[in-house]
Amino acid sequence: MAFLRKEKLFSKRGLKSYSLILLGSFILAAGYVLFITPYKIVPGGVYGISIVLHYLLGTPVGMVALAFDIPLTIIGIRVLGPRFGVKTVVGFVFTAVFVDGLTYFYGTEPLVEGDALLSSIFGGLFMGIGLGMIFKSRATSGGTDIVAMMISKYTRLPVGQLMIMVDSVIVLLGLLVFQDWKIPLYSLIVIFITGKVVDTILEGMNYDKVLFIVSDKTDEIRNKIINDLNRGGTLIRGEGLYNNNDRRIVFTVVNRRETVMLQDFINEIDPQAFVTVLNANEILGNGFRSLKDKVTETV
Repeated sequence: MAFLRKEKLFSKRGLKSYSLILLGSFILAAGYVLFITPYKIVPGGVYGISIVLHYLLGTPVGMVALAFDIPLTIIGIRVLGPRFGVKTVVGFVFTAVFVDGLTYFYGTEPLVEGDALLSSIFGGLFMGIGLGMIFKSRATSGGTDIVAMMISKYTRLPVGQLMIMVDSVIVLLGLLVFQDWKIPLYSLIVIFITGKVVDTILEGMNYDKVLFIVSDKTDEIRNKIINDLNRGGTLIRGEGLYNNNDRRIVFTVVNRRETVMLQDFINEIDPQAFVTVLNANEILGNGFRSLKDKVTETV
């Protein structure tokens, strides 16, 4: 079974994909060099281990991370199959080269002197942007992600939970080595911000709302949505749990401004209506971003 789509390097898709990896790796490396490493922050992953070893043994952060990534990827391929393509290897190799290259030319001083908190915030931002660009190219970050996948194969535990557990162990390692409670706290800030930024890059910033409306005035609500808001929706037929009466549920997606307008209208015609409003991370389809654009953009 092929897990990753093969791409020709000099095709349009291939050039876009590898350009994202190259730029993402550079931004990720800049986050480590300018903000993370100088304050001994340990944000999990192989780079967390590398930062600890750097301060213990004086080893280069990038090359040590690469020394972990290569065998982990080889073991991962043997255990999990061909899930890790050439792009993953290119990503962690370039990241390691950029980390040590930037360290050589820039030095080891933080970009923001004497402010570990601000460095944690911007370090997480840079790391999230870099990783998000790498993920958009359909590559993975390698490292401890592979460890989590291998453990999941034999324990059946969710990969996401295992990744958190593995990264938490590495953060605790930083605490034990550096004997400073501020380090794991700053590290958690970095991990949190990185995750949020990655999600934003992969899913985009979306202010649309999903509404489920249970009302006896569904015809009026339908007309409001179609004629005034110029939106679509779906009528779902259901059954009340309490009295088993037939109910009609309006499902629709609108933006924040339209949500307020629709709620005001529903309150006027049926104050007893039951309205559920959900945040929509991503809406694909007619009237919104097309699924085709989403797929072709995520190279």
